[in-house]
Amino acid sequence: MPARDSVKQYVEGGFYHVYNRGVERRRIFLDDQDYRVFLHLLKFYLSQPQASGDHPLKEVTGFNPVRPRPLSTLYKKVELLCYCLMPNHFHLLVRQLDKEGMEKLLRSLLTTYAMYFNRRYDRTGHLFQGTYRAALVENDNYLLHLSRYIHQNPPLKKGYLSQYPYSSYPNYIGEKETEWLNTKPILSFFDRPKINKLNLNGATTYKKFVEGYRQDPKEIIGKLAIDRE
Repeated sequence: MPARDSVKQYVEGGFYHVYNRGVERRRIFLDDQDYRVFLHLLKFYLSQPQASGDHPLKEVTGFNPVRPRPLSTLYKKVELLCYCLMPNHFHLLVRQLDKEGMEKLLRSLLTTYAMYFNRRYDRTGHLFQGTYRAALVENDNYLLHLSRYIHQNPPLKKGYLSQYPYSSYPNYIGEKETEWLNTKPILSFFDRPKINKLNLNGATTYKKFVEGYRQDPKEIIGKLAIDRE
């Protein structure tokens, strides 16, 4: 029987926690360039099409593969709200604007990244452990705590979360701006009167919510923690 988060519900306008890791739990990011390539691919697929026909990785690696036709973007078909990249896995929080947006993004992103990785490290075969997992987020409380869960993936120690370079957390606390990331759906919860409708243990800012809220987010989001195995 397939895992409950591998049989996906493709809902237009739906929010999803998306997760995948390396096959046999192997590392999928070996150095800073690998992380930057993955993020650059996200930027490419989520941004407006550019006039240049160059491969999106030319800017990062200098290599410009010859393709029969340029890669297409998914601008305005899917939005990225949060992300965190760890050595052997990644988390994304996305919203589908088009019913097929998430599927197309993940298929394009993971295929292109795996081709880059295998070429760079002279390897063959699958890089990721099967099909990505995606869980539909069904209420505001889950959405908010899921963002906290994603941003807490790096070691939770004083000052470290904001310094971790491969997470969207710095965007949420005003230390970074990224055009292809949409922080508004999450940060809007901290506008009054919304904040009064949620039990945030007195947290009045997103930073206080992520770094000071005591209850483990896994206890709140339950099955949305799809990296549980």
